[in-house]
Amino acid sequence: MNPADEFRGKRILITGGLGFIGSALAKALVQREADVTLVDSLIPEYGGNVQNIAPIRDRVKVNISDVRDPYAMAHLVRGQEYLFNFAGQTSHLDSMDDPLTDLNINVVAQLAILEACRKHNPGIRIVFASTRQLYGKPEYLPVDEKHPIRPVDVNGINKLAGEHYHLLYGAVYGIRSCALRLTNTYGPGMRIKDARQTFLGVWVRSLIEGKPILLFGDGTQLRDFNYVDDVVEAAMLAATSANAAGGIFNLGSEEVVSLKALAAMMVAMRAGARSEIVPFPPERKAIDIGDYYSDFAKIRQALGWQPRIMLKEGLRRTLDYYLLNHAQYVEAAK
Repeated sequence: MNPADEFRGKRILITGGLGFIGSALAKALVQREADVTLVDSLIPEYGGNVQNIAPIRDRVKVNISDVRDPYAMAHLVRGQEYLFNFAGQTSHLDSMDDPLTDLNINVVAQLAILEACRKHNPGIRIVFASTRQLYGKPEYLPVDEKHPIRPVDVNGINKLAGEHYHLLYGAVYGIRSCALRLTNTYGPGMRIKDARQTFLGVWVRSLIEGKPILLFGDGTQLRDFNYVDDVVEAAMLAATSANAAGGIFNLGSEEVVSLKALAAMMVAMRAGARSEIVPFPPERKAIDIGDYYSDFAKIRQALGWQPRIMLKEGLRRTLDYYLLNHAQYVEAAK
């Protein structure tokens, strides 16, 4: 069934719904005439921002709650047909500085959400946003789902635990779940205030504010990127396809670039822009994974997904968005 038909009139809950990917997903689901509820804590250190849902504010329900509150989640999951579980602590550095908070958000809260589903709504379908960070430093490239799991930071370990809890509850309790291991997602709505969500956000901010893009190391590190609309499409396919149940899927792109080439691409989009190579900060060097790009053949074969937005086009759309909305993202979320 076409996702446009599948979601019409369906009750959908998105955790992290005011965040970057959650809000983009909400817009797509509203276009498909879904009944969408967004839950977000709006904690300043994380990615939630009401600006992200400005075009659809009167067409969604918003619940300001923390996923660490089991009572709130027990109430919110009732009656929902789909759960896109995108809330999480994403900063690798924050996970090392404050590992217990990361544990509570990315593990304890996830288990509480799943318990709420088991007790109150076992028929719900769940898509969990996981991360390529749990692979650690690649042993081979591109990285497929059979690659050894060796996280280099607390965040990677905790996201792995959250992922496996979802699959366990599927295997034992029949709650249909799957996990998407996201790579570098970018686009309108991403956090640009700092690097807690993605380094690309800081690069965009520097570009707009006339500051140099800072490249750590020598800039030769290879990466792949997914524009947010492509990630949203993958999430909707995963939710509606029986082939996704119990699965783990890498997202990724065949368009692999060095960070130096990426910086050059962005500098070319803004008159007077420049980049600089600087030494790695020690705390970042300790958890750097070197080159990384994904093999996403599994999701292409199982669900028919592949990225459609080329990097240059996605970067242009992103920069254009923040040229118009810069202030709403560098100030505290309101």
